[in-house]
Amino acid sequence: MSDYRDLRISVIGAGMGGLACALAFAKKGFKHVDVYETASNLGFVGAGIQLAPNMARVLDRWGCWDGIFAEATNIKSSSIREGSTNRELVHVEMPDIAEKYGYPHCTGHRASLAGGLYEGCKKEPAITFHFSTSLAGVKSFGPDKVVFTAQPRNAEPYDVETDVLLGADGIKSTVRTGLLKGLNITADVEDTGQAAYRIMLTRDEMKHDPELLELLDADCALRWIGEKRHIVAYPISNKTIYNLSTCQPDVNFAAATNATYTTRGSKVQMLKVYADFHPIVLKMLNMVPEGEVCEWRLRSHKPLDSWVLGAAALVGDACHPTLPHLSQGAAMAIEDAAVLAEVVSRAPGGGADREALSKALKVYELLRKDRTSLLVDMAAASARTLHLGEGKAKEERDRQFAAAKKGQPIPDKWASPEVQDMIYSYDCVKEAQEKFNELYATLVDGANGHTNGHTNGLANGHANGVAV
Repeated sequence: MSDYRDLRISVIGAGMGGLACALAFAKKGFKHVDVYETASNLGFVGAGIQLAPNMARVLDRWGCWDGIFAEATNIKSSSIREGSTNRELVHVEMPDIAEKYGYPHCTGHRASLAGGLYEGCKKEPAITFHFSTSLAGVKSFGPDKVVFTAQPRNAEPYDVETDVLLGADGIKSTVRTGLLKGLNITADVEDTGQAAYRIMLTRDEMKHDPELLELLDADCALRWIGEKRHIVAYPISNKTIYNLSTCQPDVNFAAATNATYTTRGSKVQMLKVYADFHPIVLKMLNMVPEGEVCEWRLRSHKPLDSWVLGAAALVGDACHPTLPHLSQGAAMAIEDAAVLAEVVSRAPGGGADREALSKALKVYELLRKDRTSLLVDMAAASARTLHLGEGKAKEERDRQFAAAKKGQPIPDKWASPEVQDMIYSYDCVKEAQEKFNELYATLVDGANGHTNGHTNGLANGHANGVAV
């Protein structure tokens, strides 16, 4: 029998999902893991990110949680406030998250998370990074090896033959485009109608204002909510930075003629959008230097019928992009990676049987698809609730906030105890270990890649590849 550790694993993209895939497979003992990244280096940027216990559980298995946690803020409570008045609608104490779930709920800098994953990867001799190299297209998804074309920035393209291809190349995924063409199905990228400003204020900028320092020094995540808009704020980087992330109607991007997802924003426009918010909010927005306002377009795509074709699979935003309102986007991608390494390592025959390998990847889809779809839907629904305008629905929402007692559900699903329990208690690796044989058997028994009624895309990687 072949040894699964000898399989070649090719990862497209070195974002959170791609780095997590590389590290997951290396930690599982795979000897040949190659990561292809369009950028020339991993100069990490970005703003704050929430580090939930279900994410920390996976990172700890890989040995990189302690370093990330050392720079993080352990969040002990959340406060949901009316944007215009700063009136607190509900205060949710979260002192026992670590006691309940084994890990705390933290906030950190995206660079800290990505850097922790990258440092972990660099310690693994099995992992090779190919920077300044993009995916030109996939020539074949099988039934034998997957073949794709890599395009270095300053060199001739070349073909790569691999055992498993993982598309961790985000919302604009080239792997997804080729995979869906191979399955003869479509799922277009679509607008959510929402955009976000991401802002980071330093302690030095806030140090002369006691009101702002109180926010920075607290172990509390705040959400100011208003009609069609809200702002999330919390300390990161050992409380040296206060992170604000907004959500508002997409105006600038909707008027654009190109497909860009980020743009240099207007400070005047940003202040106009939140003009009716409380002075403490406007004080922070006013601190952003002119010319340093950036706006992100929040994109999604329609649910995919399949994530797998032959021995290729999609990861993270390539298959289940989400709005940020549950703070689970990166966590879901990291969980995807852990589950992928687990199921591929369990493929009967060690991966030499290509159909068995493809079925193992289909088990990954069966394990992950329903759960990620639920969280994506919950994030969208939470936004609709938070963004209510004046009327009976808003009155009922605020009544529920006011009536909430410890442990009872609240309208903001991120802070609602029953949703936290569902998300934070989840152990994706344990589930994969416990359910792999059962789910694999349903495929062996003739389901042929069945997921939610769809039969395309198991070992039908014979579809000749599609250059994209």
